[in-house]
Amino acid sequence: MVLPETILRLLEEKQYSVLREALLMPSADLAFLFAVLPEEVRPLLFRLLPKEEAALLFVEMDSAMRESLLNGFSDAEIKTIMDELYNDDAADVLEEMPASVVERLLRQAEPEKRQSINELLKYPPTSAGSIMTTEFVAFKEGFTVRDALEEIRKSGIRRETVYTCYVTDEEKRLVGYVGAKTLLISDEGVKVGELMEKNVRFAYTLDDREQTAQAIEKYGFLALPVCDGEGRLVGIVTVDDAIDVLREEAEEDIAILSAVTPEDKPYLRRSVWELYRARIPWLLLLMLSATITGAIISAFEEALAHMVILTVFIPMLMGTGGNAGGQSSVTAIRALSLQEIGFSDLLAVVGKELRVALLAGLTLGIVNALKMLLIDRLAVAVIAAVSLSLVAVVVLAKLVGCVLPLLAKRIGLDPAVMAGPFVTTAVDSLALLIYFTLASALLPI
Repeated sequence: MVLPETILRLLEEKQYSVLREALLMPSADLAFLFAVLPEEVRPLLFRLLPKEEAALLFVEMDSAMRESLLNGFSDAEIKTIMDELYNDDAADVLEEMPASVVERLLRQAEPEKRQSINELLKYPPTSAGSIMTTEFVAFKEGFTVRDALEEIRKSGIRRETVYTCYVTDEEKRLVGYVGAKTLLISDEGVKVGELMEKNVRFAYTLDDREQTAQAIEKYGFLALPVCDGEGRLVGIVTVDDAIDVLREEAEEDIAILSAVTPEDKPYLRRSVWELYRARIPWLLLLMLSATITGAIISAFEEALAHMVILTVFIPMLMGTGGNAGGQSSVTAIRALSLQEIGFSDLLAVVGKELRVALLAGLTLGIVNALKMLLIDRLAVAVIAAVSLSLVAVVVLAKLVGCVLPLLAKRIGLDPAVMAGPFVTTAVDSLALLIYFTLASALLPI
C-alpha cells in the first residue's frame, strides 16, 4: 500500500496523474489510507478516483468521514455517488447519517432508487430485509438460454451479482435458480425452466439477519434469495453482507461478555461520555450483585470468627466457580449461535456438562487436597470441607453456565448476557453457600 507521506508529496507537487494511479487499490485499503490522511485533502483525493472506485470507497468509510466529505460536495457530486451505490449500501449509509444529510442524499437519488431505499429502510434492523439488496437477476421459466444471457448483458451492469440468477413465475414467486456457468455451457435454445434447480433455500424478509447470514456460511452460497410472506422474490442477501453481519454479531457478543454496551462507532471517535455510558450500567449491576455475596458472608460471620482459616479459600472457590461457569456458558452460547443446539436439547446438554463437571471437579478437588495436605499441612477436616466444596461448586457452576444461556434464548433474550454478570453472581452466591454449609457440617464451628 502507498504510504501517506507519498500521497501528500504527490499532492503537493500536483502530480495528479501519478496520484490517480497510486490510489487504485482495494477499497478497504483505500479507506484505511483516507483515515490517516488530513481531513482537508480527502475531498480532492476522492474526486481523483473513478466514480465506481469512489462509490466503493464511500461504502467502506465510517460515518464521520462520509459526513465530512458530503458537507464539501456539490449536489451534482452527491448525485454521482448515489447513482453508483447499490441500494442496500445506500440504505446502510443513510441509516448512519443525520436527518439533514439523509434528506440531501435522497433528494439527489433517482425516484426508482429512492423508492427502493425507502422500502429497505422500513424493515426492522435485525431482519433479513434490512441487509438484502433489491438488485438481482431474475428470469421467467419460459426464457431460453439466449434470452437469459441477453438479460444478463442488459441489466447485469447494475446488479450486485450475476453468478446466481433466479427464476420466478408470473406473480414473481420464486420457483428456482440457475447459475451463470450453467447458462454459458448450455445450448442457446434450451429453456431456463429445464436447467433450473427447483430446491431453493431462501429466507423471508422478517427472518433474523444473523440466522440468514449463518445459512449463507453453512451452505457456502454467494447469495441467498429473500421472499415476502407470499413467496414473491424481493431481494437477495450477498455473502459480503453476511460476513458483515457475522462480524458485527461477534463484536456485540464480545462486548457483552466483557460487560460493555455494544457500540458501532470506532473507539477513537467515541467521547469519554460515550465510553462512560457504555460501561457504567454494567459496573453498577456487578457492584449491586456483589452485595449478595457480601450478605452471605455476613450471615456466616460468626462461623468465620471461630475458624479464620476458612476465609483464605473463599477467593479460590469463587474464582474457580466463575471460571468453570464461564467455560460452560461460552460453549453453550457458541453452540446456540451456530444453531448446533436449541432449548429442546436442554437435557442432553445438561447430561453432557454434568459428566464433564464431575470429571473436572474431582480432578481439581484431588489436586487441591494434595496441595493442602503436603504444602499447607492443614487438618483433614479443613481439607475435606474445602475440597468437597470445590467439587460441588464446579459441578453446579457448569450446570448454571450451560442452562442460563438456553433459558435466555428460550425467552427471547441475548444468551451472551447470561455469560457475564448473571452467571458470575449466581456462581459466587452458590459457591459461598455450599462452602459455609459444608464447613459448618464438617468443622466444630
